[in-house]
Amino acid sequence: MLLARSHLGLLLLGALLTLALYLLLPAAQHGQRVVGAQPAGGKRDQQVTNITVRTGMAAGEPPVFYREASAGRQVGSTASLGRPDVLFLHGQAFTSKTWEALGTLALLAGEGYHAVAIDLPGYGDSPPAETVATEQGRVAFLNHVLQELGMRRPILVSPSMSGRFALPFLLAWGDRLAGFVPVAPVGTKDYTAEQYRRVQTPTLILYGDRDTSLGPQALQSLRHLPRHRVAVVPDAGHACYLDKPEDFHQALLGFLRQLK
Repeated sequence: MLLARSHLGLLLLGALLTLALYLLLPAAQHGQRVVGAQPAGGKRDQQVTNITVRTGMAAGEPPVFYREASAGRQVGSTASLGRPDVLFLHGQAFTSKTWEALGTLALLAGEGYHAVAIDLPGYGDSPPAETVATEQGRVAFLNHVLQELGMRRPILVSPSMSGRFALPFLLAWGDRLAGFVPVAPVGTKDYTAEQYRRVQTPTLILYGDRDTSLGPQALQSLRHLPRHRVAVVPDAGHACYLDKPEDFHQALLGFLRQLK
């Protein structure tokens, strides 16, 4: 009888350990978290409740610090090191996983930057959101993402489709960004030269030399930004970060290092 009870106790202990591992495992994979994003006006929209966030960690670095905040979960940053946060958006055919797979997040973390990539609404693991159907809604969404992540004056990296989010935010709240890196974004022709001239955000206009459509088109509009510089990635197409990741990373890091 005593042996049977002992055996039953071991089985129950094993079941509890298995359950605990099952519950903890999803939160430990790939530095991925889900955070709340609250729209303007303080009223939470169920369709904008969750966005997927990925962050890089350097070798030997302790786990990223997350804490509960009144508006959602807030991510600790390396702002105390004097380096700005870096927020990566993505193109239509990509997600936050792209920056993880390229090693971009880990590379920047190794350089001391707090780099974060998100899935925009309706992409990757983030659910769709009706509120981002308008320009005003996209600006409000991105503004609240920055608040949720605890990012103060980050560098915003915006390839292709994500220009629909980044460009109106830049024109409305450029002073909230320490830098802007448009990678052949869409929507540049929607704004006037005078609107661009009012923006004082340091900008790196980046595109591949084989991108003969969106790259040069974006340059024609973005060159009106007063504090811009241009980097052309050789032998690379529209997604120049995929074609030549080392050249892309070199140009990006060069821009980050010269920012104060």
